[in-house]
Amino acid sequence: MRPERTEERPAPAALPEGLRLYVIGDVHGCADRLAQLLQLIAEDAATAPQSAHRLIFLGDYVDRGPDSRGAVDRVVAAPSFAAETVALMGNHEAMMLAALDRPDDEEAVSLWLANGALATLASYGADPNLPAALWGEEVGEAHRRFLRRLAKWHAAGGYLFVHAGIRPGVPLDAQNEEDLLWIREPFLSSPDDHGAVVVHGHTPTREPVVRPNRIGIDTGAVYGGKLTALVLWADRMRFIHV
Repeated sequence: MRPERTEERPAPAALPEGLRLYVIGDVHGCADRLAQLLQLIAEDAATAPQSAHRLIFLGDYVDRGPDSRGAVDRVVAAPSFAAETVALMGNHEAMMLAALDRPDDEEAVSLWLANGALATLASYGADPNLPAALWGEEVGEAHRRFLRRLAKWHAAGGYLFVHAGIRPGVPLDAQNEEDLLWIREPFLSSPDDHGAVVVHGHTPTREPVVRPNRIGIDTGAVYGGKLTALVLWADRMRFIHV
């Protein structure tokens, strides 16, 4: 699939002057496409008039795709075009961390295995037939620390960035972590003003979804769709796809 940059358009919220955000949706082990997308973002940033560039990942770096380890490596690496990188936790990182930290918890291990863990373990050279207690050694302490440090949400200007969404009508400081990582309904169909435009991944769609109260950018890269980055500045937006 050839790279694509969409035309700029009005955005449903605004950012402070001088700030440009690059927001990347669900990677799911598609490390090569992530590398391509980061290169396109670097090219965009090189000609952007804003002086402050921030890169935000919405989670789900691992599982299902061919190179989860490589995807995490690319998220961890600090790109030269961004003064700040924000990496959020997705439900797949939560499942992975639970299985690695609690290898005797059969429910946690089974849940991860049922949701794409085999591809992730293969990328780390870990044998799924060995006891789960040994998987963490192959993943390594550096990547486990990365998983533990992942934020649950991030706010900037008129936007709130989370992996899955929020529970409508519930203040941000009272949101349940499970909703931030897993929710679909009633969030996706809610017309409510959430107090900020929620930018999220988690629910794959063929094209990005832009509504007055939310922007969804999981475009199903691991299922043969695009890997998408949302570019936000002032009261404008565009998409970059690989």
